[in-house]
Amino acid sequence: MSVNAILETDLSVIYNEVADFFASSPSAQQMAEYRLSDASERLISDLLEANRTRGLTPDERAALDEYTRIERLVQAIKVRAFARLKQPQP
Repeated sequence: MSVNAILETDLSVIYNEVADFFASSPSAQQMAEYRLSDASERLISDLLEANRTRGLTPDERAALDEYTRIERLVQAIKVRAFARLKQPQP
């Protein structure tokens, strides 16, 4: 399996993980506390480490850019969930 295929598979796993979580109708509290699985975090950490130590191939760079977009979306959702939790409850 090529590096590109592996990266696409890893990316698909992360997309599915995030989609499954949000499809489960989580509460605002659960959204605020959401984290990727340890395995997904490790994949991203490995790419970040490779970026620091040896540089990335174009495929790795594209995967890291996509992971960054996913992370930004999740962070935006978490900020909104925290804001909802801080609103006075009726």
